[in-house]
Amino acid sequence: MDHFRRMSALRRKMHRAGLPGLLITFLPDVRYLCGFTGSSAALAITRRRARLFTDSRYTTQAAEEAQGAEVHIVHGAPAIAAAQWLAAQPGVHAAGFDPARTTVAELKRWKSELPGSLRRSFLAELPAPFVEQLRMVKDEDELTLVAEAALLGCRLFEGILGLLRPGIAEIDVAAELEHEARTLGADGMSFETIVAGGERSALPHGRASVARLPKRGFVTLDFGIIHKGYCSDMTRTVFLGTPKPAERKAYQAVLEAQENAIRAVAPGVSCAEVDEAARGILRGHGLGDAFSHSTGHGVGLEIHEPPRLGVGQRTLLVPGMVVTIEPGIYLPGQFGIRIEDMVAVTRTAGQVLTPSPKALVEL
Repeated sequence: MDHFRRMSALRRKMHRAGLPGLLITFLPDVRYLCGFTGSSAALAITRRRARLFTDSRYTTQAAEEAQGAEVHIVHGAPAIAAAQWLAAQPGVHAAGFDPARTTVAELKRWKSELPGSLRRSFLAELPAPFVEQLRMVKDEDELTLVAEAALLGCRLFEGILGLLRPGIAEIDVAAELEHEARTLGADGMSFETIVAGGERSALPHGRASVARLPKRGFVTLDFGIIHKGYCSDMTRTVFLGTPKPAERKAYQAVLEAQENAIRAVAPGVSCAEVDEAARGILRGHGLGDAFSHSTGHGVGLEIHEPPRLGVGQRTLLVPGMVVTIEPGIYLPGQFGIRIEDMVAVTRTAGQVLTPSPKALVEL
């Protein structure tokens, strides 16, 4: 990972904003910038120096992982130590922080530990998250890891099909899938596995329950893994038994919407346009009201990252972004259908990272 390049890009943003210091406390941002993966850390950055603050549990780990940042072990709160260090640096009259990742209580505590003359004005809210903006566009190393995570997810889906049968509990399906993920080398799951059969498939986030899969009906599987810190996310909906014509037609409508949205992915296209590419198809099938969420979201070190592909979202896609395309329909008391792929934005179009077949699987 080129952490030095990332730090340089961040410093350019700091320079343009006229900001001599930056306090980073959000752990995915810390990992992105210097490679440290511990659970307790703060990163203090000036225009020439960077220092990672963590506690003694991570003395060895920080020395091994941190790149482009000095390591300093503290006995108290890393964020407070980082703020105090920034305040003591020559020429650092202010330090930015991300208000979206900072509670009121945390900010109050940080300020209380600064010299009295600095408590009012030293810590400055960033107008927009600096690191999050950088993380939206993945570099080649990140794209490789995301693609590997996505392919591992595909292997899990194809392997779990043999387990699906009427009467098996949703939680047993999820447990087998998660066990196999670990066996294949995943760090863990990127979110709580969704397995929802029959009428429960109409729940957009139907986490695996003790309910048993039906004799006939749709089963939605939505899951993701973490691979070397990077997340995957995919959804497939299969059918137990033989679908009725109306069920088959509904599935084809969702598939058409999903594939139309994938075709819309390209540099310079707005997130709202991709959303409309899916939403418009479902409206044309009379299912617009059954599509109750956004078409997708970014994926990387977090399972949900910017950008968001939804109504009114003006962010333009650029090469290096990785997004999900996941339209769905949900008919309470009947069934639900969702199909989701991860898609990388290339210089010309969208590249599907989750190539598992999407034709309706009948079991």
